[in-house]
Amino acid sequence: MQILTQLVFSGIALGMIYAVIAFGYQLTFATSDTLNFGQGDALMLGALVGLTLVDRMGLNYWLAIPLVLAFGAVQGAFVERIGVRPAIKIKSEFGWIMSTIALGIIFKNVAENLWGRDDLKFPSPLPESPLHVLGANVMPMEILVVFGALAMMLAVEIFNRRSIYGKAVVATFNDRDAAKLMGIDTGRVITFSYALSSLTAAFAGMLIAPLTLTGATMGAVLGLKAFAVAIIGGLTSGLGIVIGGLILGIAETTTGFYISTGYKDVPGLVLLLAVLAIKPAGLFGKTAIKKV
Repeated sequence: MQILTQLVFSGIALGMIYAVIAFGYQLTFATSDTLNFGQGDALMLGALVGLTLVDRMGLNYWLAIPLVLAFGAVQGAFVERIGVRPAIKIKSEFGWIMSTIALGIIFKNVAENLWGRDDLKFPSPLPESPLHVLGANVMPMEILVVFGALAMMLAVEIFNRRSIYGKAVVATFNDRDAAKLMGIDTGRVITFSYALSSLTAAFAGMLIAPLTLTGATMGAVLGLKAFAVAIIGGLTSGLGIVIGGLILGIAETTTGFYISTGYKDVPGLVLLLAVLAIKPAGLFGKTAIKKV
């Protein structure tokens, strides 16, 4: 029982990282029906920029977070302006897919040249000695990951519901054409959604970096698994993304221990295939009727 509790706690921390990255997919899909397939690379860049600020420039971890968030927002806006907006303008169904993938590869290559190909250790801002919770050993950073990810997603939800600009985002999500007729600059809203998406990914990079090694390749697998979480939970449901992340995280840790680490990715992929076959909109997603 103690081992299972340990695995569940570790799975929750891992699942919340997946969820906050998947939340970024939801933000861009809501406003433009597009996805940034370089989302994992935004996480990687956030972690490496944070590492430079903290380890090489001596900046306090907590003071480095706002700078990393600002960097993530600029990087996301750049991706939208260079890779997504031209495709939307010409109504290309696949242009934004190839553009975001290409930009992600470019970011990865730039990171390899700037920071090298070796994985680097990110200094932890919290004590590295575990806490004893319900008989399990839990790292303080794992607790920070869970509450930090939830706080980020909650802050974005409050922003969307309470602020004027957030309401413009919601209006664009509900009906982009109607929002444009009401005077909302939907192009700017889409840019903002991409900036916010990469900001959340960069924040996730800062959260997970002290728990793992930081390097140019760290974002690829995380971004892919977060996309699976977004599909499992539903691209239109924030709650679904959180639950999908928890399901995948716990499934991976328990499978890796009880069966084999070589099979830890299998349950999530099987669940993804099952959801796509039975409920393509996701467990909590809503099927949209598209007018033609």
